[in-house]
Amino acid sequence: MRTRTESARTTRRFAHDGAVARGLLLACHLGPTLAVTAFAVVIALAVGTPARTAVLVGAAVLAGQLSVGWSNDWIDARRDIAVARSDKPVAAGLVSAEVVRAAALVAAAACVPLSLALGWRAGVVHLAAVASAWLYNAWLKSTAWSWAPYAFSFGLLPSVATLTLPGYPFAPGWVTAAAALLGVGAHLANVAPDLVEDRATGVHGLGHRIGRTATGALAAGALLGATVVVVLGLPGPPEAWAWAGLLVATALAGAGAVITLRSPTSRLPFATSLALAAVDVTLLAVAGSSLV
Repeated sequence: MRTRTESARTTRRFAHDGAVARGLLLACHLGPTLAVTAFAVVIALAVGTPARTAVLVGAAVLAGQLSVGWSNDWIDARRDIAVARSDKPVAAGLVSAEVVRAAALVAAAACVPLSLALGWRAGVVHLAAVASAWLYNAWLKSTAWSWAPYAFSFGLLPSVATLTLPGYPFAPGWVTAAAALLGVGAHLANVAPDLVEDRATGVHGLGHRIGRTATGALAAGALLGATVVVVLGLPGPPEAWAWAGLLVATALAGAGAVITLRSPTSRLPFATSLALAAVDVTLLAVAGSSLV
């Protein structure tokens, strides 16, 4: 029979393991990670890739996004601790920076074979997108070019799917542009609530340089611009469902901008950016074969 001491140790171990698992789940930025993965899978299915290929696209993108999310919290650990970011699992003491670093490196290593399994063209494009996101975490987030990795990485994402098709086509320019605008808008909506804390730790990205009001307006403009590009890029005159999508997107972009101005630390604008992205993905999914 186990002694009380052994039982207590087991209980503490399970509690610790549970905290670490929860910390890793939070540190991977689960919402955006799943949203980007779903975006890639939906686009893959919309352009006509077999279900097996779409699943593989999802696995590669998921591994890449996990590596990006974990590397973000690992690299930012000292800054987050310095300003006592209670919403960050490392700063909150749920998981150590070393564990998050190990998870990021394992996910990055898994991303390489999963990406190349899509074919070298799609694989190289996806790895370039992931490398760009790591570059943001390591350096560009503190520069006026903080938006560029988002434009680059999101812009490439549709081509990860289309390059698995016969003939290896890149996604049309309008699809690439729409995805890039989504990335920039989501980035700006995400950084808006943390401008003060970030400045205190030496982060001076685009949003920090132009201020909260301009950041909110630019985020709304980029997100709405993505929908406009999608609606106008679709073949033929826009149909009723496309105009309906644009109307919903306009409402979401406006709501995000208003919330940013009235509640500077609110996370709701980022949630509206994800909802707006879902609108655009739905429009692209309906477009189907016109994406190649």
